[in-house]
Amino acid sequence: MSIVFNKTKWTFTLQTRNSSYQLQIGNLNYLMHLYYGPSLEDADLSYQIMQYDRGFSGNPYDSRYQRTFSLDAQPQEFPTQQQGDFRVPSIQVVNADGSRAFDGRFQSYQISDGKYRLKDLPTCFATENDHVQTLEILLEDAVSKVQVTLFYAVFEETDVITRAVRVTNGGTGTIHLQRIMSACLDFLNGAGYDLVSFPGRYGQERQVERQKLTHHVHTIQSVRGTSSHQQNPFLILCDHDATEDHGDCYGMAFLYSGNFLAEVELDQYDQLRVLMGIHPKQFDFALAPGESFEGPEVLMAFSAQGLTGLSHLYHDFFRTNLCKSKYMRETRPILINTWEAAFMDFDDRKLVEIAKSAQQLGVDLLVMDDGWFGKRDDDNSGLGDWVVNTNKIKCGLDTLVRQINDLGMQFGIWFEPEMVSEDSDLYRAHPDWVMEIPGRHAVRSRNQLVLDLTRRDVQDYLIRSVNQVLDSANIVYMKWDINRSITDIWSNALPPERQGEVYHRYVLGLYRVMDRIINTHPDILFEGCSGGGGRYDPAMLTFYPQYWASDNTKPLDRLKLHYGTSFLYPISSMGAHVSESSPHVPLKTKAVVSMCGTFGYELDATRLNADEIAVCREQTELFRTYYPIIFFGDYYRLTDPFQTGNFTAWMSVTKDRSAALVSVVVTNLTVNGPQEYLHLKGLDAKRRYRVGDKNLVLSGAALMHAGLPIPREVPEFSSMQFYLEAVENVPTEH
Repeated sequence: MSIVFNKTKWTFTLQTRNSSYQLQIGNLNYLMHLYYGPSLEDADLSYQIMQYDRGFSGNPYDSRYQRTFSLDAQPQEFPTQQQGDFRVPSIQVVNADGSRAFDGRFQSYQISDGKYRLKDLPTCFATENDHVQTLEILLEDAVSKVQVTLFYAVFEETDVITRAVRVTNGGTGTIHLQRIMSACLDFLNGAGYDLVSFPGRYGQERQVERQKLTHHVHTIQSVRGTSSHQQNPFLILCDHDATEDHGDCYGMAFLYSGNFLAEVELDQYDQLRVLMGIHPKQFDFALAPGESFEGPEVLMAFSAQGLTGLSHLYHDFFRTNLCKSKYMRETRPILINTWEAAFMDFDDRKLVEIAKSAQQLGVDLLVMDDGWFGKRDDDNSGLGDWVVNTNKIKCGLDTLVRQINDLGMQFGIWFEPEMVSEDSDLYRAHPDWVMEIPGRHAVRSRNQLVLDLTRRDVQDYLIRSVNQVLDSANIVYMKWDINRSITDIWSNALPPERQGEVYHRYVLGLYRVMDRIINTHPDILFEGCSGGGGRYDPAMLTFYPQYWASDNTKPLDRLKLHYGTSFLYPISSMGAHVSESSPHVPLKTKAVVSMCGTFGYELDATRLNADEIAVCREQTELFRTYYPIIFFGDYYRLTDPFQTGNFTAWMSVTKDRSAALVSVVVTNLTVNGPQEYLHLKGLDAKRRYRVGDKNLVLSGAALMHAGLPIPREVPEFSSMQFYLEAVENVPTEH
C-alpha cells in the first residue's frame, strides 16, 4: 500500500519506492507534519514533536491552561490564519462577517486508488503501469464553515508525491479568498539546508543560485502574469554538503503558468517552512455559498542521491506522467525556423528557396515565423488577425505547404494568440477585448496589447481562428508565442468587485484555449515560447512536449541556460537551435550545444557555403543517431559552467547503461595548462566500453574514477563528442 492510516497513532504514511512522508491528526485535531525523507518502514515519527511553553507564542483557546501547545512552533500540513502562528500561512480568507481567520481542524479522510483530478487546471496523470493512490483530507473551520480539502497523490514507483488544495465555502454568505498555497512542507530542523533557485532575465533564463538559509523569509516569485523569465516555479532544498551525486535533496515544482509565490522561512527555532502557491498580488477570489476554488498542483520529489538523482526523478516523471503529446514518445522532426533568415520580409517564393537550401542540411521541417498574417510587415500591426496575408503568400497557404511537401519537407507555423495590435481589424472591431484599466491608457510592450482571456467570447474567437488556419493546410507543427508580460489587470466582463480574479481567470482561459486547439490536433507538434523561455514551466509541458528555452542562441550562453534548465526539465523539452550568432564559434560546436536539446536551425540556409552545408548535414545525421540516448536516456551534468574551468561537459546514458554520449565544449583554453581528465558518470562499473571510433576499450570503473583525458591541443571554442558502447569479450586497456 502506498498510503497507510494508523488508527492507533492517527498517522498517515505515504510511501514511495525510496521515500516516506508522514502526517498526523494531532492535538486538538490540527493536522501536523511529521516527516519527509528516506524510506522508513512502519515508523511512528510523532515522538519528534516536542512541546514547550514558549514566550510570545500564544495557545489555542481550547488547549485551556496547557501552555505548551502553540501553533507558532508546531509543524503543520496547512498553516492556519489568526490562530497564533506568526509564520507565513497557507490561507488568507475574508469571511462573510468581515473577519479574517481560518482555523482548520481535521474532519475526515478518504484513501482511494488512482490519481485525483482538478477541474480546470493541468495536472500530471497516472499510466496503466503506475501504482498510484490518493489521500483526501478534509479540514473545516467550525465558525465560518469554510472547508479545505488537501489532496495527496503517491506515485509509488516514480518517487513523486503530488499535492493540491480545494477551498469550499460551506457557510451562508460570500467569502473572499485572498491567499491560497497548494503545498506546505514544515521541517523540524531546517538550519542544515541550502536553497537552490533559478532566477534570470530575458535571454538569460534559469541561471542557478544556491544560498544558505538565514532567519528570514526567502521568496521566489513572479508578478508578471506569467511564470516569467525572471524566476521559475521550482526550488530545491538540499544539505549544505549535497553535491551532484550525494546528499539529501527535496524538489517542489508548481504546475501553474501565472503569478506564483514560493516562500522559504527559517524561523526563530530553526524550523523551516516552505510554501508554494498562487501569488496573492491582486488576488481576491469571491466564493458564494457552495462554491469552490482549486489551487494548482505541486510536484514534490526527494532523492538521497544528490542533485542528479533529483533531476532524474523529475526527468522521468515529466516524460511519462506530465505531457500527453505523442511526441514525448515518437521521434520529432529536425526543423529550421525562418525568423533569422527572413524576419518578416518574405513571400512564398522566398520560403520555398529557404526550404530547398534547408533540405540540403538534412532538415525535415520548415517553420514559417512571424509576418504571414493580417497586415504584418513589422511588430506594430496585424496581431489578432489570424488570416493569411495574400500579398506575401500569393499562392495561398495550402498551395505553399504542398510545394514544401513536394520537396520532401514538412511545414510548421508561428502564432501569438494572446496578443493584439492596435492597428488590427480585431482591435478596431473589439477594443473592449483588451486589458485596459478604465480611464487609463494601457501599457504597450513590443507595441502590443493583451487580449482579455478571462472572456469566453475572446477564448472562442481564438479557438475558432487558430483552428481554421491549422485545418486549412497540412501543418504538422505550431509554435505558440507570447512576447510580453501582462499588465493593466482589468476585465470589462467582470464587475468591479471581482477584478481580483482577473489574473487567475486569464490563466484558466489560456488553458481552455490551448486545450481545445491542441486536443483538436493531436498529430501536430506544438512548441511553447515566451520571448524564449519566459513561460517555460511544468504546466506548459502538460500541453507542449518542448519549449523554446531562450531567444539567446549564443552557444556559450546556452551552456549555462541548458545547465540550469536541466535541474528540472528533461533535455527532450529544451528547444535548442544552431544560429548565426557568435560567428567566432565553429558550426560543429553550435551543433554539439544544440544537441543538448531538441536540435534545429535558426539561420539563413541560402547563405551557407558547401563546407558549411556538409558540416550541418553531418551533424543532423549524428543527432538522429544519438536521438534515443539524448531524449530517453539519463542526463548527467559533468561540469558547472558557472565555475571557472577550461571546458563544459555533460553526458547522456541509456537506461540499460549499454551506450552513452559525452559532449565537451572548450570554453577557456589556457596556455601550457595541465592535462585534464573528465570523470564520467552513470556507467556500469563492471562493463567495458569502446570509446568512439578509437581502438580504446575501458571499463566503466576506469572511465568514472580515473577519467577520460581531454585533448589539449585544440582550437578555442572547439568541441568533441565521445560515443561509448558496451562491448563484450574485448580486453580492457589501461
